[in-house]
Amino acid sequence: MPKRVLRPATLSYLPLPDYPYSAGTTANGMIYTAGLVAWDAQGRLVGRGDVRVQTRQILANMQAVLAEAGATLNDILKCNVYLADIRYFALMNEEFRKAFSDEPPARTTVQAALAEPEMLVEIEAVAYVGKT
Repeated sequence: MPKRVLRPATLSYLPLPDYPYSAGTTANGMIYTAGLVAWDAQGRLVGRGDVRVQTRQILANMQAVLAEAGATLNDILKCNVYLADIRYFALMNEEFRKAFSDEPPARTTVQAALAEPEMLVEIEAVAYVGKT
């Protein structure tokens, strides 16, 4: 099965011409999201200065990408979380725990320089829904 690019209507997956990427791709039941940030449907960064708000927006964006491929957060096998400052870990983790309360995916969390200074967190995921 060839790759399919995921473009949920509720997500501004290409808000700036400088960032040519898709929000996610799927093939053979595997789903890969891009590193998602807290852009709303109009391409504006939400939650400036608030890692909790940004994390919630990212997880909502992730749900939209996964839904486009017929998946949910429960189908995620692995997440990589990138924090602009590792001191945000506890706040990000509280929001992450709410989204993945029962059976959380494997996760790696690291501090990293993000694409824009106002971005506090970025999350990417790998999910599996079986052969589609």
